[in-house]
Amino acid sequence: MSEAVLGIIGGSGIYDLPGLTDLREERIESPWGEPSDVLRIGRIGTTKIVFLPRHGRGHAIPPSEINYRANIDVMKRVGVTDLVSLSACGSYKAELYPGLFVLVDQFVDRTSGRPSSFFGKGCVAHVSLAQPVGPALRARIADAATAEGLAFVQGGTLVTMEGPQFSTYAESMTYKGLGYDLIGMTAMPEAKLAREAEITYATVAMVTDFDCWHEEHGPVDVAAVVKVLHENADKAKRLVARLAADFPAERVPCPAGSHNALDNAMITAPDFRDPTLLAKLDAVAGRILKAA
Repeated sequence: MSEAVLGIIGGSGIYDLPGLTDLREERIESPWGEPSDVLRIGRIGTTKIVFLPRHGRGHAIPPSEINYRANIDVMKRVGVTDLVSLSACGSYKAELYPGLFVLVDQFVDRTSGRPSSFFGKGCVAHVSLAQPVGPALRARIADAATAEGLAFVQGGTLVTMEGPQFSTYAESMTYKGLGYDLIGMTAMPEAKLAREAEITYATVAMVTDFDCWHEEHGPVDVAAVVKVLHENADKAKRLVARLAADFPAERVPCPAGSHNALDNAMITAPDFRDPTLLAKLDAVAGRILKAA
C-alpha cells in the first residue's frame, strides 16, 4: 500500500492547524476550478498532514459556493489517503449537547444545485455510498478522542441542508421527527466526492446548537454559536494532534471499500469516453484509468 497521508478539512471556526513541522503552503491548480484556499502541508510526528480551511481563511466562502470538487481534487493530487472533516452542526437530540463531538456514520443529502460528482456525460461511474464513512478511520478518531479525554458519541445521522440560512421551525421538527441526529451545511457533496476520489472519509460533527426545535433554547443565534465554535476549535486541534501521532505509516485498506471504490464503477465503454473529461479525472480516477 501507499504512504498514509492525513487530510484535514477545517470547518467553521477552524481556519488553521498549529503544531505542524516542516510546514509549507502550496497552491495546487485543479481542472475543477479554485479550491477554498492554499494547502498547508507539514507533519505531526512522522505523519504527513494536509490542511485546508473549507470556507477559506477569514470565512469568506458560504456553504453553497464552496468548490467541493476542487477541494477534493487537490487533496487527491497531493496524495491524501484519509480525510477528516471537522464540521459545526446543530443537534436534534437533547443528549447531543453543544460542545459534544459526534462521529457520524450516515448522511442524508438535502442540498440542491451543488455539483455532486466528478463524473458525467462522457464518463459515467456509480460508486457505493452505503457506508459513506470509513469504519476504521472513525475508530481511530474515537481512540484519539478517548486518549484526549474528549466527550464524544459514536454514530449518528447528519442531514445536510443548503443554507446559508438556518432551518425554519417546520424543517427542524420534520428532520427531528424523521430521527436524524444532526444538521449541517457542508458534509454533502464532500463525502460523495471523497468516495469517488477513493479517499477514506470521516466527519467529526462538533455540536454548536439545538437548531430551533428546543423550546428552552429558541432560535439559533450566531453569537452563541461562535462562542461554542471557539471552544470546539481548541478541542478539535487536540484531537487531530493525537490522531496524527498514532496514525499508521502506510494506508490501511478501508472496510467500506473507499480505497478501491472505482473498481467496476465506471460503466461507460472505453471507446465512448470523453477525452476532455478523462483529462480532468487524471488525479481522481488516475489509478483506474491507467489500468484500463
